[in-house]
Amino acid sequence: MFELIGITPQVLFGQLLLGLINGSFYAILSLGLAVIFGLLNIINFTHGAQYMLGAFAAWMLLNYAGIGYWWALLLAPLIVGALAIVAERLLISRLYKLDHLYGLLLTFGLALVIQGLFRNYYGASGLPYAIPPLLSGGHNLGFMFLPNYRGWVVVASLTVCLTTWYMIEKTRLGSYLRAATENPVLTEAFGINVPRLVTLTYAFGVALAAFAGVLAAPIYSVNPNMGADIIIVVFAVVVIGGMGSILGSIITGFGLGLIEGLTKVFYPEISATVIFIIMAIVLLIKPAGLFGRAT
Repeated sequence: MFELIGITPQVLFGQLLLGLINGSFYAILSLGLAVIFGLLNIINFTHGAQYMLGAFAAWMLLNYAGIGYWWALLLAPLIVGALAIVAERLLISRLYKLDHLYGLLLTFGLALVIQGLFRNYYGASGLPYAIPPLLSGGHNLGFMFLPNYRGWVVVASLTVCLTTWYMIEKTRLGSYLRAATENPVLTEAFGINVPRLVTLTYAFGVALAAFAGVLAAPIYSVNPNMGADIIIVVFAVVVIGGMGSILGSIITGFGLGLIEGLTKVFYPEISATVIFIIMAIVLLIKPAGLFGRAT
């Protein structure tokens, strides 16, 4: 059937795999943005730079400390999350009671500073990061060749996304987070340290971006512009799913990645803009997003 329209199954499933991989990064990055905005009402434009910091942290751990990929998956998010705690305490916490625009401008400025510093020191060319030996090679499925590492990225991203959704929506900690967002004064009356909870929530959202950066390092070259190249698309994903919607970010991220992959097969001319076209249509029909709630 595919040959009748000039498309082989290998091309179709190959593009679907690429779309699923892109969707994995869209999902986990938009999830981090949704956690930060949904619980803290901060539009974190530094998210792309923090994604880049995760990739660079993995690269530095390997080249300066000899620490490999598997430990980097744990250490890089912790390092970038710790930096996020410093930024939140010193800068972002001062803007909670102001208009969202101030937080957006501050985080946008931080992103430019971080990217500029890394670009000046490391240059704009990409730095290689090898696939771990355990995940090298792939499997021939008959209709396509599946690289092991790309399959791992999809599984790891889906696992982290679903675990985060369960933690926020189904556990006592998640109920504390939602309560602190809706009524911080009453939540503090029950003995919960709301400022500390807010700081840790921001750090967790940033750590998700850094985790995505470590996953991306062996696939894409590690370079200072990698966050700037993806963050605009991720913001579009968040808007389509609904600002602050955890489940919406996950479903929309993976779904839009697949749509983007299919578009590259059947109508490649609009593959770079199809997500923004969908965003415009969704905003016209449902301004709060597919899974968002009107406020």
